[in-house]
Amino acid sequence: MKHLATKQTDVERRTLLKGFAAGMATTLAPTGVFGAGTEPLDMQVVAWVKALGEDAKGPLNLLMPNGAEGNVYPITDRFELLTGIHVNITVSEVDDINTDLLLDAYGQTGRFDLALPATFAMPDLIAAKAVLPISDFAARYEPAGFREGILFSVGDAFDGKTYGFQTDGDAYTMFYHKGLLEDKMEQDRYEHLFGTSLSAPQTWDELDQQMAYFHRPDDGLFGGLLFRTPGYLVWEWWVRFHAKGIWPLSQDMKPQIDSDQGVAALEEMIRVTEFLHPDVTKLGLFENWNAYAKGDIYCNIGWGGTQKYLNGPRSNMRGNMIFGPTPGGIVDGDLLITPYFNWGWNYVVTSNSTQPELAYLFALFASSPNMSTLAVRQADGYFDPFRPEHYEDEGIKAAYSPAFLDVHRHSMQNAIPDLYLQNQGEYFRTLGTWLNRALRRELSPKEALSRAAARWRIITNSADKKKQKKRWLELRKKYPRSVRERLKDIG
Repeated sequence: MKHLATKQTDVERRTLLKGFAAGMATTLAPTGVFGAGTEPLDMQVVAWVKALGEDAKGPLNLLMPNGAEGNVYPITDRFELLTGIHVNITVSEVDDINTDLLLDAYGQTGRFDLALPATFAMPDLIAAKAVLPISDFAARYEPAGFREGILFSVGDAFDGKTYGFQTDGDAYTMFYHKGLLEDKMEQDRYEHLFGTSLSAPQTWDELDQQMAYFHRPDDGLFGGLLFRTPGYLVWEWWVRFHAKGIWPLSQDMKPQIDSDQGVAALEEMIRVTEFLHPDVTKLGLFENWNAYAKGDIYCNIGWGGTQKYLNGPRSNMRGNMIFGPTPGGIVDGDLLITPYFNWGWNYVVTSNSTQPELAYLFALFASSPNMSTLAVRQADGYFDPFRPEHYEDEGIKAAYSPAFLDVHRHSMQNAIPDLYLQNQGEYFRTLGTWLNRALRRELSPKEALSRAAARWRIITNSADKKKQKKRWLELRKKYPRSVRERLKDIG
């Protein structure tokens, strides 16, 4: 964990704040979410903060992930300008922030009032009492319909209570090299070899075939850059598995990950790894973006943040990509697409905050239509759209491109959730460990998934199976209906 010093000089910051004050009315006009002519929510929050009087002295202390600076600084600057309350920021590495928040809670140091952990970590943070429920604050302050305007908000609540504000729309999407996909010679050759046209794949089988086709390492061309680091590879398997039409857990919490469908999904991943860039086992998030931006890889998988980077000035792939949802599978003769919300950042109030109401109000301010639009608009920050009005903003269109936003919005609206159960981290770490061992060919896919399933049973029982079953049945209801109705229990 590291503290990030303010990037601007005092003069630069004052200039920035004056710019906000002068230009906000036209740059961020009311969005109309709560009715034409109403005061925008961000300004309502400012009034509520001022009404707290001596209970709103500040400063507030915020823990956030590396890469979010560009999104958050404009919001903290605006908040300070309007309320006089400063927000101190501490930056943690992307893969460490959830642990840093847990350590702060266990140590009862009270260093943070707010944090931006990953959404998939919310169940474990809640179980550890690292974050406060905000249901009472939400009932007091949030306008009717506010949360209905969020395209994916499943991770904001747990066990019937509200805990967070989704502030980043991280639905998995696919990136394809347009120059290769639309090359006439490649199209003719591909059709001659496989008897089918070369176009953006609809199924994982088609994608795997295309990655094998384009993998020509001797020519400096590689088939794909799908993640193969232990912490990230589980997400690809999760989508491949769901696309085979099976629930990961039965209604009675029996693991189904070691089913024939689960084994087949892992076997596919093992086979196709041969056609990925040779550095995939070493590349983290930002390294992945930098590698794909060079332009010598056919396809990649990622999020809106990936697109912001690839659409930027340092990328050779800018304007040279075709986008699509994650591929699907053929189930009972029909295509099943299972987009997946697998990350996201979530504003939460920490359990050790000495000013929880003020912390909540800042999170509401940051998540309001106007402020969240300002945050997502920043090309040097990696928050992605999560409200309908974000997709209409010209700055956001410029940062992402309309073609990407069309795919992203559809994926957000139809995304399956992560495994939002207590011990989510342990479930996925276990699964990732055994998937990785199979990918390294230390044991067979069947044996790897059998061991993962056995451990899942222990994890479920350790968390109180009855409670976990109730949570799981509720979570199944939150899958998109188009997906939910086609997933099966087996055995």
